[in-house]
Amino acid sequence: MRITGGKAKGIQLKTLQKQSLRPTTDLVRHAIFSTLQNMSHDWHRIVDLYAGTGALGIEALSRNAEWVDFVDQSKKCCDIIKHNLEKTGFSDRAHVYCCNVKKAITFLNNNYDVIFLDPPYSLSSIDNVLTTIASSELIVANSMVVLCHTKHFSPNSEYDKLHLVKQSHYGDTCVSMYRRINNGNSNISR
Repeated sequence: MRITGGKAKGIQLKTLQKQSLRPTTDLVRHAIFSTLQNMSHDWHRIVDLYAGTGALGIEALSRNAEWVDFVDQSKKCCDIIKHNLEKTGFSDRAHVYCCNVKKAITFLNNNYDVIFLDPPYSLSSIDNVLTTIASSELIVANSMVVLCHTKHFSPNSEYDKLHLVKQSHYGDTCVSMYRRINNGNSNISR
């Protein structure tokens, strides 16, 4: 697994040798960031929830995000994220929280331009997590929420003020992008 763009392009990231961890592929990450570059110009603050190896957040740092908070409940994953941050030279622009996402949502007090959600495909409570994020102080006008999920899960088109603006399919992986829109207008592209 390599960084696909920006300052750290080509750097190989460390991963867990574990079948249950499903890192987002290079192809899917490249597609996510190509779409984000066309849809959002503000990448100042980002949070990578269910961060795993930290690939999404590190990719954002490589592409000039100012700051990324990483959240994962696995100590092994947190150690890998820290290793990958050191390897890419981005440790000074990030913080790793080793706790579950629901807890992190209660204490994170930043407004984020982009929120990445790449939970295990078996996670059944992702609707609840999206609902909580949609009504939280984590998002502001035009914040983007990027959800990676299995094609067997159909997320809602709206969660409070979060509206689905794009959905793409890459084999078994789907990417649903939401934007906080205050006026209710949203155009979905597939």
